[in-house]
Amino acid sequence: MARSCPNRGGGLLSPEDILKEIRVNLLECKVCFEKFNTQQVERRPQNLSCGHVLCLECIRALSHPLLRKLECPFCRQLCSIDATSHCQALCDLQEMLFVIPDAPCSEKGEEEAAAGVGSKALHLCMTFGGWGALINPSGLAVMRSSGTMFVVHDGEERVVALSPQGRKQHTFGPRGHAGEGVCFAVDVAVTRCGHVVVTDAGDKAVKVFTSRGRHVLTIKARFSLPWGVDTNSSGHILVTDVQAGTLSRFKVDYKHGVTQEEGVVVSNLQHPKSVACSGRTGNTAVMEHVTQDTQHLTVFTEDFHVLYRVDSFGLKLMSSVRMSGVTFDTNGHLLVFDSQQGMIWSFGNMQSGPVLTPLVSDHLIRPVGLVPLNNTLIVVDGGDHTVKVYS
Repeated sequence: MARSCPNRGGGLLSPEDILKEIRVNLLECKVCFEKFNTQQVERRPQNLSCGHVLCLECIRALSHPLLRKLECPFCRQLCSIDATSHCQALCDLQEMLFVIPDAPCSEKGEEEAAAGVGSKALHLCMTFGGWGALINPSGLAVMRSSGTMFVVHDGEERVVALSPQGRKQHTFGPRGHAGEGVCFAVDVAVTRCGHVVVTDAGDKAVKVFTSRGRHVLTIKARFSLPWGVDTNSSGHILVTDVQAGTLSRFKVDYKHGVTQEEGVVVSNLQHPKSVACSGRTGNTAVMEHVTQDTQHLTVFTEDFHVLYRVDSFGLKLMSSVRMSGVTFDTNGHLLVFDSQQGMIWSFGNMQSGPVLTPLVSDHLIRPVGLVPLNNTLIVVDGGDHTVKVYS
């Protein structure tokens, strides 16, 4: 008779669920998420000296070519490539399970996949960066076509481009006031055509670059203190101004490097910081940092009419949430991050009022940037200067 095993939540797992857990949690590399494969050299599982297991390709990609060492992406221990060894136990387990077909998806599983990342709690599966690689990061954007991540921070080059596996590809935006320079980068966004938009509070401007770092355009637009930035479904750039209390919209001709249209779409805001646009609904959310302990969250329609508004008092009635930033997942659900408590919450679709669901609370110190991508959340943690992937 088939037996069930207890899961972490105290319930029971069916034999099919146990096989699925083994395949997901043991038989794939948690850096590139490719299945281990003894027939392909680059996909063979390798033991690090700390005990964690990565595929050979990721070990090579993350290691220093001269020092032949790498920092484990999970426990941060420094490991030597020469001390790695073939993980025979996982290879044997994979061979034992090779003849057992994958369990078909249940209707519940399909519904959960359709619900997006805002439907249930997520767990840390990858960490990279760290002090030196990133210095006081403040914003994150992802090019969805390639998975390339762009992080703005306080380094000599203000923008760092990272591969989906966390490998540094290139940097740009040198510290300074020059045309291609960035004084104090606050936030970053990626347009649909692949341009990188950076808010420069030090230069009171918005800087536009190609994905390779070539400067395209600087937008001054009489900013007092530009802060948050995002792009909407029409390709317009939206920028908040903390001191002026405005939300501005820009239409840019990237080929010729000129601004075609610009104007304030929302005024009389109280220190607006984070802004996010939903590609699914066209809605725009703005987080206002009224005081140290008071934040307002307003969701606007595509025409910038107020759709929903909640203040700190309303949040405290539901839970002790102190908003630091806001974004949307691919299904239009509103997500907020709390830098003081180190948490990420889902507000749901907001149509009948916010329904708070905690998504991430473990291993987060001070989240300052958040991007949902497929069934994962990519988070920039300013507390330990890392990028963390939750799935």
